[in-house]
Amino acid sequence: MAWKRLIIFLFFLSLSAEAEEFKLDKLVSLNKPWGSTFVDNDHLLVTEQSGSIKLVNIKTKEINIIKHNLRFLEYGQGGLLDIIYQDNIVWVSYSENRGDWKTSTSIAKGEFNNSEIKFENIFQANPPIDSGYHFGSRLAIKGKYLFASAGERGEGMIAQDASKHPGSIIRINLDGSIPKDNPKFLDKPKWLPEIYQIGVRNPQGLTLSPFDDKIYISNHGAKGGDWFGEVKKGENYGWKILGWGGTNYNGTKIGPKWKPGFTKAIHYWVPSIATSAITIYKGNEFKEWNGSALITSLKDMSLRKLDFSDIENVKEDVIFKNQIGRIRDIQVHSVTGKIYFLSQDALWEMQKK
Repeated sequence: MAWKRLIIFLFFLSLSAEAEEFKLDKLVSLNKPWGSTFVDNDHLLVTEQSGSIKLVNIKTKEINIIKHNLRFLEYGQGGLLDIIYQDNIVWVSYSENRGDWKTSTSIAKGEFNNSEIKFENIFQANPPIDSGYHFGSRLAIKGKYLFASAGERGEGMIAQDASKHPGSIIRINLDGSIPKDNPKFLDKPKWLPEIYQIGVRNPQGLTLSPFDDKIYISNHGAKGGDWFGEVKKGENYGWKILGWGGTNYNGTKIGPKWKPGFTKAIHYWVPSIATSAITIYKGNEFKEWNGSALITSLKDMSLRKLDFSDIENVKEDVIFKNQIGRIRDIQVHSVTGKIYFLSQDALWEMQKK
């Protein structure tokens, strides 16, 4: 029995050691926040699904509401979605009201102003669909390109139809124009010009790695089949031919986890953890995490760290669970390396103790 007591002691000791590694502080309360982006070292721009854009001072905790002209519709999972800032310009993805309850995952661009931003659309995912499901949608900038994820709106096989935007990864120039080397102009003449990759379901995580300059994505599967993978030009992740290990919500099979001819994800979760935003960590606060992917979760309300330096042997650690609620977004401070989360009702800061 002594060895059993030793195992129990070591187990609780490890939990205690992990608990001592960091602390989580609630900075401000928010109303269904969705996306966030740093404007400078002290200020974070935040979208709320219900329609507000807020500028939060992470030091003083002051909140400034920014007016805007976005014609959004909060419908099911829709509303204001992701936001990204660079060089005094702001891009926002949102569920655009296209009339008669039809909406699209759209992207607008505007010059930053701390009192009011006047946006102009630079992309609309067509066709507009009467559905409150699966808008995506994350944004990432790589050089002169803006990448965006567009969910398949609950329409399943539409993700295999490259003549329609839903269920795809989009790549456009920062001004909304179309890159001349997108798949349509190379070897995919039937694809829409903005489409970079197809076959995704509800991709709520998208990020640029500062280490290998690649775009990575997380995809929210059905009943199982969440995954983390790389965005690859002209390829197909397979939804709804593939089920990625999951099943329909009624328990029936969707399709195989993977088969040749489709992009293979780096890591899968079965059953689903409801993957949300992701980032590739770079910073000094948790420098031992540099190069690892940080994955946030809605369903089990966790932060997970993936060491994918060897994609044949991905190592996953659960950093915490059930501490701040459903996690919608994650940002890393470029100077301090502290981590900032949006939960369903607040902004949180994570640092070492």
